[in-house]
Amino acid sequence: MRPIQRVGDGVRGSTERRVTAPRLSLLIVARNEERQLEPCIRSGDFADEIVVLLDRSKDDSAEIAAVLGAKVVAGEWPDEGQRRTVGIAACSGDWILELDADERISPALAAELRTAIRAGKADHYVIPFRNHIGDRWVKSGWGAYNGVNAKASLFRRGHKTWSGGRVHPAIVLSGTRGELRGHIDHYVDEDLTTMYDRLNRYTTLAAADAVERDAIPRAGSTIRRFFSRFIRSYAQKRGYREGWRGVALALFSALYPVLTYLKIRERLERR
Repeated sequence: MRPIQRVGDGVRGSTERRVTAPRLSLLIVARNEERQLEPCIRSGDFADEIVVLLDRSKDDSAEIAAVLGAKVVAGEWPDEGQRRTVGIAACSGDWILELDADERISPALAAELRTAIRAGKADHYVIPFRNHIGDRWVKSGWGAYNGVNAKASLFRRGHKTWSGGRVHPAIVLSGTRGELRGHIDHYVDEDLTTMYDRLNRYTTLAAADAVERDAIPRAGSTIRRFFSRFIRSYAQKRGYREGWRGVALALFSALYPVLTYLKIRERLERR
């Protein structure tokens, strides 16, 4: 495995004074992602620093990250907001780019990042995503619990804050908003089995959060959301263009609030 070599961005002028460009930290948050981790790290090998935060990982992710020259932070953070906050604190760069292990920085985005950071016209940047099921780029149907089409992954230090929560916690962005054209490739699911494994995992975590916060949804609103989420994914988000994959994404969106509600009821009954 070839280590990554990174070159500093200092610019030497006609005098001995050295002007240093803003430093970029790449933060990768992962759990048992030894298969995905190396291509993720290599897609961001231009960063001044790579930090890999490993949450409860039992595989070889730490060894892979270390061989590739990354700083490894390992521990146990069941709360997603907390582990994101810990990861950000471990970064030393002026700017931070957040990735998950199943995400890759496209060459177009890599070329654009340095220009955006040096210009400093915004404090956080929204980056478009290309979501994949298997090897297929699925363009439509995302955004109703099942995934996102874009998010603010690049930000100046201090301008993005994560709230607490086991799954999909809220974020607070401050300062000026910008948009980039280069994209991140997101390999969301390998197939239908992994898609619905993800649904099961997310709804379990969402139910635990809801019970802990005493935020119990009503049965009537849950039923309405089943239909509204299916329509949003399949019709409004144009999932119908994706054939059976669009149907699968719409069902993911529709079942999310229903399964969360049922798991809440189960937890309350046990308690």
